[in-house]
Amino acid sequence: MELRQRTGAGMMDCKKALLESKGNVDEAIEYLRKKGLSAAAKKSGRDTKEGTIGTYVHSNGKIAVMVEVNCETDFVARNDNFQAFVKDIAMHIAAAAPVCVDKDDMPQDFIAKEREIALAQMKEDPKMANKPAAVLDKIIEGKVQKIYDEQCLMSQKFVKNPDITIKDYVSTTVATIGENIGIARFTRYVLGEGAKKAPAQETT
Repeated sequence: MELRQRTGAGMMDCKKALLESKGNVDEAIEYLRKKGLSAAAKKSGRDTKEGTIGTYVHSNGKIAVMVEVNCETDFVARNDNFQAFVKDIAMHIAAAAPVCVDKDDMPQDFIAKEREIALAQMKEDPKMANKPAAVLDKIIEGKVQKIYDEQCLMSQKFVKNPDITIKDYVSTTVATIGENIGIARFTRYVLGEGAKKAPAQETT
């Protein structure tokens, strides 16, 4: 049932996928996608020119989010399930503070700096100083992947259901509404972040 909800694939296809993956749901999802049997996979190439801009303002009035979510038709854009999905995404962004939609949007200069910092830290660690370069590179890539998982919206655990990622939630919603959807962009506002500081007063 979980596999069907997350992929929209047929019951028999889900059973076969679970057999092939020895019961591992994530591997079963990958199997279905490779076979083109996942509803989300079948729809992922379709154009998404419609949609809506959703908003969320936290109860304290100090955090607000605007997010653009696209779909294929205006009919779906006005659908209750789609609107609920957009609200959930806006609320999640307010709570989880991602820095980009997915890893392709992550600023590469930021990642390069994080790699540089991680390497410098390991060189300062006596236990790591004599490790082969290949081992250090593997550790650094693990640290970078953790950044992607924690700071890219699509990789984050959904705040309302930490058992799934936002990517999983998108796939489930695609299967539910029957159209391809995509999260295009977002802006997260925090009160005071853009405020200009008053110039320091000279003392005599």
